[in-house]
Amino acid sequence: MALTGKALIAQGGGPTAVINQTLVGVIQEARKYNNITKVYGAVNGVEGIVNENFLDLTQETTHNLEEVALCPSSALCSTRLKPDEEFCKKIFKVLAVHDIRYFFYIGGNDSADTVRIVNEEAKKADYDMVCIHIPKTIDNDLRNNDHTPGFGSAARFVVQAFKGINLDVRSLPGIYIGVVMGRDAGFLTAASGLAREFDDDGPHLIYVPERPFDRDKFVKDVIEVKEKYGRCIVAVSEGIRTESGELFVASLKNDLEVDPHGNVSLSGTAALGEALVSELKKEISGRVRCDTFGYLQRSFFECVSDVDRNEAREVGERAVQFAVWGEQDGSVGIKRMGNYSVDYVLNKLEDVARIPRSMPEEFINKEGNNITDEFRLYCRPLLGSGIRATAKLRAPRVPKLLDK
Repeated sequence: MALTGKALIAQGGGPTAVINQTLVGVIQEARKYNNITKVYGAVNGVEGIVNENFLDLTQETTHNLEEVALCPSSALCSTRLKPDEEFCKKIFKVLAVHDIRYFFYIGGNDSADTVRIVNEEAKKADYDMVCIHIPKTIDNDLRNNDHTPGFGSAARFVVQAFKGINLDVRSLPGIYIGVVMGRDAGFLTAASGLAREFDDDGPHLIYVPERPFDRDKFVKDVIEVKEKYGRCIVAVSEGIRTESGELFVASLKNDLEVDPHGNVSLSGTAALGEALVSELKKEISGRVRCDTFGYLQRSFFECVSDVDRNEAREVGERAVQFAVWGEQDGSVGIKRMGNYSVDYVLNKLEDVARIPRSMPEEFINKEGNNITDEFRLYCRPLLGSGIRATAKLRAPRVPKLLDK
């Protein structure tokens, strides 16, 4: 017999373009079941839980929910707080006093770990509650998932941005560096490679955290590409590291901002791009430019993969079904089937929590400066439909009439 009581939903970590599809999927599915007496939403993630800052989502209209689902970013607002065991005990006390029997937390690795600890506290107290982690991250770094909601839309943005960059740098040749999000995993940076349509298209070089970044090799790679094409476009992950494992940008600058968890802040600064430009200008003359994509890639309005959007909704719906029908704790996972379709499984919380997933070796070329066809085949379906192809002028050149 299914548990009777309230359901609570929270969102954690960085927003995405489709996280609200998941939120609405949970709400709409949960409101179908009579044993779920109320559906609450915690404002600002786990901080909202301990502060009892809840919205009664049972009273939201279906129309407004569907409008919210189409908006990027976290409708319930989020938090970067990483709860420790004591904080999770406070979370559990609030859940128990409000008769929360279903706890759904939409987030990444740290969110999965929070759900794991809360679930353990409930078991210790012999309190009947189902705890479900629902995947979300543009970094695509959750273990036991083929991919995660949010990645496809962010990748779509990156691909289309580099398509435009290709045309721009073709018209006014130079060196361009685009810094893409990804502290520990290079999936999003690697997606830039799908912008290439013609043999001389960029990004010509792609650098990800999974391979050590060598300054001298980088400069050599850029010089070779520039000599070949007259220009060079580079996609680089914000998290590239030296052979010793140190963040490359930290090896060049010692005045970087550090967050409350001791991590060097990467996405809110142009430090890496500026450092790479500086290194190239020591060796190469001519125009060198850089952009740091930052928040644009994760919450860009109207740049949403239809595949990502639909799967984000379904992981929310399936989370409720796993909870109500099976009364199973766990983390919803996406499993790829056939040429391209997906199924949803429930992973153990401890198999997803904390430790991030990295790009498989077969997705990165031997030189460590580009992607492989295996990655292209993996990534292309996730971008969704309707990506416009670029075109070149194909008219023949007119013969010269003047001798010089």
